[in-house]
Amino acid sequence: MQLPKGATVAVADGATLHIYRNGGDELHAKLTLQPAAELELVDGSAGSHHGSSAGNPDDSTQIEDGFAASTAGWLNSQVLSGKIGDLFIIAAPKTLGELRRHYHKALEAKLLGELAKDLTGHAVGDIETAIAKA
Repeated sequence: MQLPKGATVAVADGATLHIYRNGGDELHAKLTLQPAAELELVDGSAGSHHGSSAGNPDDSTQIEDGFAASTAGWLNSQVLSGKIGDLFIIAAPKTLGELRRHYHKALEAKLLGELAKDLTGHAVGDIETAIAKA
């Protein structure tokens, strides 16, 4: 995958979100960690727009789903305000499924691609390699 200069990369799981910006060129991504996103945490239980991703979710599933919904809400707001142009999302498979349920149409239009893999605890070089192979 070629990642344009200035593209944003969101790396998430059910409890962590890291935002990177590509300072390299399309062929050689050079990701720089950005300041932590300030999320408005959403309760993943009753009252969320789509309910939980599991039929009978336990507390940890509800918390993870709420975090994913909050992450999607933050990404949506950043795209709508013009702070994020091109976007690539890497997330644990379950988290990615929940994120997709909350994408705004504007975010979908800016989405360069997705990778269903948990890379939140990995080094930047591992993330850059995963993007290059995507």
